[in-house]
Amino acid sequence: MLIESSAPTRIDLAGGTLDIWPLYLFHQGAQTLNAAISLRAYCSIRPRSDKRLSIVSEDTGVRVEADHWSELRDTHDLKLLGHLLHFFQAEGLELRTRSDSPFGAGIAGSSALNIAVCGALAAWCERQLSDDLLMQIAQNVEAQVIDVPTGVQDYRPALYGGISAVELGVDGIRRVALPVVPAELQSRLVLAYTNASRNSGINNWEMTKRHIDGDTQVQSRFARIRDIAREMRTALEARDWAGVGRHVADEWENRKGLAPGVTTPAIDAMLAAAVAAGAWGGKVCGAGGGGCLFCIGEPETVPAIRTALADGGARLLDFQIETEGLRLESRVDLSAVPT
Repeated sequence: MLIESSAPTRIDLAGGTLDIWPLYLFHQGAQTLNAAISLRAYCSIRPRSDKRLSIVSEDTGVRVEADHWSELRDTHDLKLLGHLLHFFQAEGLELRTRSDSPFGAGIAGSSALNIAVCGALAAWCERQLSDDLLMQIAQNVEAQVIDVPTGVQDYRPALYGGISAVELGVDGIRRVALPVVPAELQSRLVLAYTNASRNSGINNWEMTKRHIDGDTQVQSRFARIRDIAREMRTALEARDWAGVGRHVADEWENRKGLAPGVTTPAIDAMLAAAVAAGAWGGKVCGAGGGGCLFCIGEPETVPAIRTALADGGARLLDFQIETEGLRLESRVDLSAVPT
């Protein structure tokens, strides 16, 4: 049997980091807004002719071999994939991955890969998992790998696609699809890679710890970020695109004060150039410090914004808003990976 899967990455529009437990419990009405995008993470699983395991990252060229899944929690270069194979207790397979996303892009590439691999391994092991259980496994395994808490929002665009709000409350997590025409949002966005990767675990943990330790400035900024997400959702649903742009700019101003290293001089210069070219606003995707940024403006200003970012050293990324989430295909494959 050959199993192939893929899942989309995302642009986080507003409310990020509040999706980390227990931060959202301190801010009534917390939510995050995101849009799945067509830069996908891919996984394929083929049988081997023996019981051994092999993991191949086509992006990095790294290959890991093991005699048994019990060996795969040990330190190696493909830690997330090894932990997932260990959890599912899989054997006799080759697992290969690749991604459309640059390394450390901040657009939830690891979460998209996580969902794609979890879906594929569940199919391989013939385990029927509910959506909630699949996301729970992905979230908990990722926390084991990065050694800090993970948020809940990134698994939802990977699993479902679309433009959505993730509502965060005492009674649980709820994804709500937003009535936004994907083409209308997409035509106003520019996505670019800053050519510097980021470490979301470090930045998010710094923000979380400062909040829990009683930093009133951080607490106040998170309260404002919660309010901005609510206001942006209203603007999105009303097709008030200039309002959405103002909220993007406001969110970024508040986010920069959450922890050292969220922005850099290079990022500041790129965003300033985009605004000078006509953008209403922009922000870094994910925790900040590097990775991708996006800007929003009227469709007629998009070419100038793209030029400004490229001239500032960013790498432009073409994408579409992705309305489909996890894709999973199984078919008979009579050939096995040679050993």
